[in-house]
Amino acid sequence: MTPPASPNPTRRARLREARPLIVALAVFLAVYLAFAYALAPAYWRHSEHQPALAEMAMTTTTALGLPGDALNVGLEGSRDEVLCAMRAAGWRPADPITWRSSLHIASSVLLSRAYPSAPVSDLYFDGRRQDLAFEKAAGISPRERHHVRFWLALDNGQSGRPLWLGSATFDRNVGVSRYTGQVTHHIAPDIDAERDLLTHDLAAAGVVADAYWVSGVGPTLFARNGGGDPYFTDGEIAVSRLSPGCRATSAAPPTLPPPPAIAAKNALFGWLETLWRRL
Repeated sequence: MTPPASPNPTRRARLREARPLIVALAVFLAVYLAFAYALAPAYWRHSEHQPALAEMAMTTTTALGLPGDALNVGLEGSRDEVLCAMRAAGWRPADPITWRSSLHIASSVLLSRAYPSAPVSDLYFDGRRQDLAFEKAAGISPRERHHVRFWLALDNGQSGRPLWLGSATFDRNVGVSRYTGQVTHHIAPDIDAERDLLTHDLAAAGVVADAYWVSGVGPTLFARNGGGDPYFTDGEIAVSRLSPGCRATSAAPPTLPPPPAIAAKNALFGWLETLWRRL
């Protein structure tokens, strides 16, 4: 009887040579699955700076109960400190909505006249309309403007100071709501850009002692606000801790590192890329 043929030595050698690559691919797949389906969702929820925010909804609503703008900025400080800091950063308080201010903003839009303190429409958070609203002109008329609404979210935050949450957006033009047909401003979709602008303006004014991130709505690509305008965001809230008493500081303005989830993702994929190149 003829003895069975032994395995091809060339084939066995190839398997031995490929073993490190197979192990590396298995490790890569395991790490990717763990990150994408376990670690990343956990990192997107971080509230270590303000644990009391963990269970709060991070989207405003309209008077009709429709989803409004997402919350994306925060301030730590008293009401007077907020008013002082926003003024120092070049943002003006918005006028209340009255017949006079409504006619003023309508004529300013139609005739392209300046109205740097034009009123903003009401949005609601936790059942309350905004406590404060500010804007920064982007052109002659209030047709285009940067604006933000703030709500007092915590009387005493983690540091013992009041915490304000806000929604900062850019009004790009005037039109009608896609849901109600009412005349309204339409916002630009990149709401993170407005968050970053306000955070930068405050830091540049020297009225920010520290800054940090807390979780907002989470990463969002295809959302619409109460007027039907699309927007996208990384879902993070940039919080600026204001200098006590609104005292300006000559120190370098604080900078915000990337949000925790983005930093974790970059570190992980940087490590995987290094591993892959070494194979």
